[in-house]
Amino acid sequence: MSSVLERFLRYVQIDTQSDPNSETFPSTAKQRNLSNLLAEELRALGVADAHVDDHGYVYATIPSNSDRKDIPVICFCSHVDTSPDVTGENVKPIVHRNWDGSDIILPDDHSQVLRIGELHDLDQQIGNDIVTASGSTLLGADNKAGVAEIMAAAEYLLANPQIKHGDIKILFTPDEEVGRGTENVDLQKLGADFGYTVDGEAIGTLEDETFSADGVKITIHGVSTHPGYAIGKLENALKIAAEILARLPKDTLSPETTQDKEGFIHPVQMEGIQEKAVLSFIIRDFTVAGLHEKEAFLKGIMEEVLKAYPNSSGEFKVQEQYRNMKEVLDQHPEVIKNALTAMERVGLNPIQRSIRGGTDGSRLSYMGLPCPNIFAGEHAFHSKLEWVSVQDMEKAVEVIVELATVWEEK
Repeated sequence: MSSVLERFLRYVQIDTQSDPNSETFPSTAKQRNLSNLLAEELRALGVADAHVDDHGYVYATIPSNSDRKDIPVICFCSHVDTSPDVTGENVKPIVHRNWDGSDIILPDDHSQVLRIGELHDLDQQIGNDIVTASGSTLLGADNKAGVAEIMAAAEYLLANPQIKHGDIKILFTPDEEVGRGTENVDLQKLGADFGYTVDGEAIGTLEDETFSADGVKITIHGVSTHPGYAIGKLENALKIAAEILARLPKDTLSPETTQDKEGFIHPVQMEGIQEKAVLSFIIRDFTVAGLHEKEAFLKGIMEEVLKAYPNSSGEFKVQEQYRNMKEVLDQHPEVIKNALTAMERVGLNPIQRSIRGGTDGSRLSYMGLPCPNIFAGEHAFHSKLEWVSVQDMEKAVEVIVELATVWEEK
């Protein structure tokens, strides 16, 4: 299973950053560079049907080698794109062998430092091999760690036919980071009964609950005029938008002030001129009712601000993004039970928990493919301090292989 590190180091050097403002699919053509490579490598391993479709998805099948005919078809899924939040161009991965617990100062920007006490779970990695970027980019462990782990597990299963399993489907998706990862996936073509995204954080974690998520776009139409003759006429859309932002609570309802099962309202982009301004938000909560409450609160702020600008108007548009997958997964307890069994068999103490985020599995579950999220080992994602442990990646490969055998047995 040693191929996981070599694969990971290659994959992260391929820029696959997605673009939330693009109207194409995938949102960036460069994502196909990795997708094409993965399909080629799978075919080289003997996966005859591996291919990239017109939308940039990689589909592949590892055929069953079991005499049993009643084994559910399972799928392992990861996404090839990286976050738009930090550049993914010219990633230079660094392996810090046998890390002794001291500060890891990244060479391209000495202000970027990995320290115990500041980064969650880092204190559990002393003696392990830590992979980081160089300080000027993200690493791309989200989700190329998962991609590399699925690829390494596929290689291992194909090289060890004595390990019995049913049909295994592989799905690599684009555009997960911009909320469009499953937009054009063909589940009939995929042909799986159950799935697992490999896109989680700490070793041993199994996530069966996610946020429910919406996007909100507020468009302000102000009144523009020459600033030299604007008295009593000008209603600056940029200032109106700024007032809306200023009225958001300072001590609650934001990512920086919430935790556990608390949701938030998060502005992610502002653009415009004095005539028109657009504010983009993401809304998160573990219940749909909670989403609606937050959206009503935000709309109320917009309407209250606009009262002072009688000649201006606002549009408030909500776009559903994904829903909490727990409602689906609770109807298929075997999906969770088998994953927990696989983790225990490879020596882990599994941790079942919620994720303050979403995965492709959120949408896949509601599309008809129950799909919890298992750990990939990625940490501090969407930042220049992103890191992953080689040993955690290797253990994830073991879990994927073992999970295939659990389904064959049961």
